[in-house]
Amino acid sequence: MNIALWIAAGISAVLYLGAGGMKLATPRKKLLENPNMGWVEDFSDTSVKLIALAEVLGAIGLILPQALGIVPVLTPIAAVGLAIVALGAIVVHARRKEPKGVPVNVVLLVLTVFVAVGRFAG
Repeated sequence: MNIALWIAAGISAVLYLGAGGMKLATPRKKLLENPNMGWVEDFSDTSVKLIALAEVLGAIGLILPQALGIVPVLTPIAAVGLAIVALGAIVVHARRKEPKGVPVNVVLLVLTVFVAVGRFAG
């Protein structure tokens, strides 16, 4: 079970770190040019950057506390936070009628819930 939790956390962390890092490093105007980032229109620059920061910090929180054994309860808390981010993304994409954005976020939601439940139980 521990190996499955590490795999789920690792996959989630890589995806969230990449997505969040890209959003942090890219100006909002440039994000709007990407056809997969239409949702950015509905949010302020500050909101987009805060979502990106939550993704990056959550990705770090999925791995480091558990790996280092320093306050490991932060790992399932980070997983819950990222599950909330994924759930929010599903709602936004559904409301905007952007079905391409939903499946990836459903997978991220399942992975992060699995990590949260597994790490809280362990």
